[in-house]
Amino acid sequence: MTLTALKPRTIIKDTPKLERAYIQFEKLLNELQKRDLPEAIIHTINTHIEALNALPDNEKTLRTQLKKGLKKIVTLLEKELQLVPKNYYQQKWMAIGISVFGIPLGVVFGTSLGNMAFLGIGLPIGMAMGIAVGSEKDKKAQAEGRQLDLELKY
Repeated sequence: MTLTALKPRTIIKDTPKLERAYIQFEKLLNELQKRDLPEAIIHTINTHIEALNALPDNEKTLRTQLKKGLKKIVTLLEKELQLVPKNYYQQKWMAIGISVFGIPLGVVFGTSLGNMAFLGIGLPIGMAMGIAVGSEKDKKAQAEGRQLDLELKY
């Protein structure tokens, strides 16, 4: 079973944001064509593609559905096959680092120095910690051959 192709649309050339989203989705599909995916995963991805192909040529609706479909497919691949795009973990862990490490560190700095204006000091520290953890996870995924040759920009 092969992946269904996205329906070519004339509206895409008129809107740069829609064109970027469409090209990114096509790149993901091209990258997945190179992989040997299980039938159940291919069927699920084809369901998303068929839903996108059934949409009318409305710029806003098509762009939002392309982005949602892209996120759903990437999440499915990450959960089921542990396949991730480049810098996936770095982006994910940057947010985790800010919230899990940065804010508590900022609170510690703020309370110990007696001025909560120092709360912001912890945020870049947490961000750096998250990026470091995410980069290591990305390197590990690449070494194990679980990384797609594609970087997503949401």
